[in-house]
Amino acid sequence: METDHIVKSFDEELAKLDNMIAEMGGLAEVQLADAVGALVRRDVELANRIIEKDRRIDAIENELHSFTIRLLALRQPMADDLRIIVAALKISSNLERVGDYAKNIAKRTFVLAKGPPLGGTAQSIARMAALVQVMIKNVLDAYIQRDAAKAADVRARDEEVDQVYNSLFRELLTYMMEDPRNITAATHLLFVAKNVERIGDHVTGIAEQIHFMVTGDLPGDARPKGDTTSFTVLDPATTERPES
Repeated sequence: METDHIVKSFDEELAKLDNMIAEMGGLAEVQLADAVGALVRRDVELANRIIEKDRRIDAIENELHSFTIRLLALRQPMADDLRIIVAALKISSNLERVGDYAKNIAKRTFVLAKGPPLGGTAQSIARMAALVQVMIKNVLDAYIQRDAAKAADVRARDEEVDQVYNSLFRELLTYMMEDPRNITAATHLLFVAKNVERIGDHVTGIAEQIHFMVTGDLPGDARPKGDTTSFTVLDPATTERPES
């Protein structure tokens, strides 16, 4: 009977771990959606609320870290249970970074709202963020369901986000070459686009941790990566003006 009680108690603790990851993930997903919404609508009040709400994600991460340390010390888990705890610890760090990047996007809204919109760039960023939001939702489902195949699908979709980022990068450089007065807005938008791209990378990292949690190994193939901006060079003589 005592053994049954210990097993049941440990199962409840692992379920609590899942609930904390799900709460963090849900908050991070909303933070990204709101941050991009604030950017598109030039809503500085919403941006302020996003910055304040990031504290809740940080608080859950701190709670989860303390909880996992206690589980490791008291339960001394083995095999599958140990992988669940280690993966949750790493996933929480990824989700905390997602919240940080959403907060950084919100901060850029204060500057961008002071000037005119730069073509349709904010809407393009919103479309890119929508792809990442789907990735977040699916990776959280994969975590709760312990579904390595769904996690692999999320991992593969990050390349699509990189392709959109490449296009945005070129578009914003073109705006800067076209008119120096665009440099401030375009630079802030470049940072925003990079923040969204980095969120996609962190979601991909979560997918890899789910694969480890389920199979005991990290994915054997190299992470798909389509970000080519490090090598992008535009010729002012041949570059066409972006469509508004």
